[in-house]
Amino acid sequence: MLTVSDISLTFSDRKLFDDVNIKFTAGNCYGLIGANGAGKSTFLKILSGDQQPSTGHVSMDPNERLSVLRQNHFDYEDQAPIDVVMAGNEELFKIAQEKDAIYMNPDSTDDDFMRAAELEAEFGEMGGYEAEAEAAQLLQNLGIPVELHRDLMSNLTSGEHVKVLLARALFGKPDVLLLDEPTNGLDIQAISWLEDFLINFENTVIVVSHDRHFLNNVCTYMADLDYGKIKLYPGNYDFWKESSELALRLQNDANRKAEEKIAELKDFIARFSANASKSKQATSRKKMLDKIEVETFVPSSRKYPFVGFEQEREIGNDLLRVDNLSVEIDGEKILDNISFILNPGDKTAFIGQNDIQTTALLQAVMGKIPYTGEVKWGVTSSQSYLPKDNTEDFATDESILDWLRQFVLTKEEDDNTYLRGFLGRMLFKGDESLKPVNVLSGGEKVRVMLSKMMLQRANVLVLDDPTNHLDLESISALNDGLKSFKGSILFASHDHEFISTLANHIVVLSKNGVIDRIGENYDDFLENAEVQAKVKALWAE
Repeated sequence: MLTVSDISLTFSDRKLFDDVNIKFTAGNCYGLIGANGAGKSTFLKILSGDQQPSTGHVSMDPNERLSVLRQNHFDYEDQAPIDVVMAGNEELFKIAQEKDAIYMNPDSTDDDFMRAAELEAEFGEMGGYEAEAEAAQLLQNLGIPVELHRDLMSNLTSGEHVKVLLARALFGKPDVLLLDEPTNGLDIQAISWLEDFLINFENTVIVVSHDRHFLNNVCTYMADLDYGKIKLYPGNYDFWKESSELALRLQNDANRKAEEKIAELKDFIARFSANASKSKQATSRKKMLDKIEVETFVPSSRKYPFVGFEQEREIGNDLLRVDNLSVEIDGEKILDNISFILNPGDKTAFIGQNDIQTTALLQAVMGKIPYTGEVKWGVTSSQSYLPKDNTEDFATDESILDWLRQFVLTKEEDDNTYLRGFLGRMLFKGDESLKPVNVLSGGEKVRVMLSKMMLQRANVLVLDDPTNHLDLESISALNDGLKSFKGSILFASHDHEFISTLANHIVVLSKNGVIDRIGENYDDFLENAEVQAKVKALWAE
């Protein structure tokens, strides 16, 4: 159990947390949610001891161990992955180092060997003799092959670094596990394995993630950081979102009788309880929902941007044809002999072995990087592009208002009042529209890019990891806007729900061609054992 008592944190004149009191108990996975800047990562740092609160304290039961997923991707470069993972249990690793040092020292005394015997007993009680096998299994489950286990971390890709650090956090069955964006950089197989691991994990998990599908699958509670407080809600993310939206609607409907509102809330709880998650946590989750009180519901203070795309003209008969496309970056073949055809109305998700492949493909079809082969867009198609790296787009000190003005299509839109109103719907209120674009946060830059795309009214949207940097509210708004879009979409994403609710066409990329699944949604694609075997074989070549 992890207990938070009277935690407050003040930065300058802003109070981030105010007298937070929570008990995080074993057997539950808590999804910590809140708007960007609310303090989610800071709260995890307080729990881990990396950040001291202004008031209050965090306590754990005696002899319990806390483990944290840290994003220090460039640490441990001169170490082997297997050693990095085992060092995740610091006490066990120190015992192993001390006893090994005694055995390797030719001048060790009888007292030293007595100490070594004590350490051996302690090592065994802590599961030390199974530690290396456990670490190796974690690495393999996350997709790190055995031949890399004793290589140097410096020789691993960035994606492999992420997996090693995740294995390090999971190693040794910690009593409390803190995970900040654990699915970032993971492939679909690794995410699926992690979901199963956490569903079956018997201890306490607190996770921050922007992946709604992941939160829905693994969480038994949502810990909502809002109004400087953290309130626990039984259930997963969808239950929290729908309940808070319902509470807001009922609160705003002043003319409704109290008993009618209560009846509607109770009906909502009953329906959601009946449709509790299909995971192994479903029974306990349903019991929690059955016990929830109407008074538990509090409207969220979250603000959702408005995202809606229109096309100036419809696409004709042809969308895109790619023949024998190959891409090299720094002398390395990234894509080779890629061919596929996209038709009007396709909403195509590109799935690669890594982000380099999907980014290269989208950059190539947009003419942003050199390639060999042929890319042929339909003559009636018009494209609007959201790149993963937008540094060049914002290399200016122009205000958001002036930067956006270059993309207007009509005289009516080239007006400060119109543009300010447009930006207001994207959560840039008042003088925020005058901020220089080169000082914007990552999430703000993506919202400005989406504003540009809405003004362009193209009939093809090309999006490279569009949910990156966005908070859950903006992701939800973008998802809804794209579902309503009548044109075609080409996109790459790690967000399961984003892909599954949008894509009607899946193209799997590799260095050796593609697997083209026309008319198949993402969930069917993942559940098709024959197709997944082909994907695994293609990526292994």
